[in-house]
Amino acid sequence: MTQTSYTDIKRKILALGHNSIAIEGNLGVGKTSFARLLVRRLGGRLVEECVDDNPFLERFYDDMGAYAFQTQLVFLMNRYKQQLALSQTDLFADLVVLDYTFPRDRIFANVTLNDEELALYERVASELEAKLVKPSLVIYLQASSSVLFDRIQLRGKTFERSISKNYLEALNDAFNHYFFNFSEGPLLVVNTDAVDFVNDERHFADLLQRIGEPVTHTEFYVPSWETK
Repeated sequence: MTQTSYTDIKRKILALGHNSIAIEGNLGVGKTSFARLLVRRLGGRLVEECVDDNPFLERFYDDMGAYAFQTQLVFLMNRYKQQLALSQTDLFADLVVLDYTFPRDRIFANVTLNDEELALYERVASELEAKLVKPSLVIYLQASSSVLFDRIQLRGKTFERSISKNYLEALNDAFNHYFFNFSEGPLLVVNTDAVDFVNDERHFADLLQRIGEPVTHTEFYVPSWETK
C-alpha cells in the first residue's frame, strides 16, 4: 500500500467523524502494536496507557488478592489524568489513536476485586468517567486465551510470567461481556487469532481498509479473503 493510499484512508476516517480511535483488548492481544502501526502509517497523535509506572503491578502478579485494589486505583487515576489532559486540549485537531479506553480499568476491576472493593471502586470510577471525552470509534481486538498466553510468553516481560491461562480466560469473559453490551458509539470487533497485522502487511492493509468504511453500532471485521 502506497503513502497516497494511506492518506486517502485517513481522509475517509476523518470524514466519518472518527477523529479519535481507541484500541482495546485483553493482555497480549496486540493493541499497542496496532495503535503504533496506525499512527506510523496514517500520522496523527499516539496516546499509550501508562503501565510500567504502577508501583503495585509486579506485587499484584505475585499476590493478586493482596494488591488488586491498590493496583486498580493507581491505574484508574493515571488513566484519568492522562485522558483529562487530552479532553482539555484540541483533541480533534488531527487523528488521535489511543491504545486503551478509560473503562479498561473497570473491566479488570470486575475480575480482580471483591464485592466491597468493587463497590467503592465503581463510585470513584463513575465520577471520573463523566468528565472525560469518549473516543469516536472503538476497535476491540479479541483472541483466545491460549493465543494470548503464547503471545505474552513470547514478549517476555518478567512480571507477566506468572499470568495463567485461567486469569486470561476470566479477563476474556469480562471483556466480551463489556463489549457485547457496548452502546457508547461505533464499535468494530476484530478476532486476531488468525490475523497478524504486525508481521503481515496484507493483514494490516485489509483491516485498515475496513476502518476507513462506516461502522454502525457494533460490527464484526471479516477479512476480505474470507468473503471470496
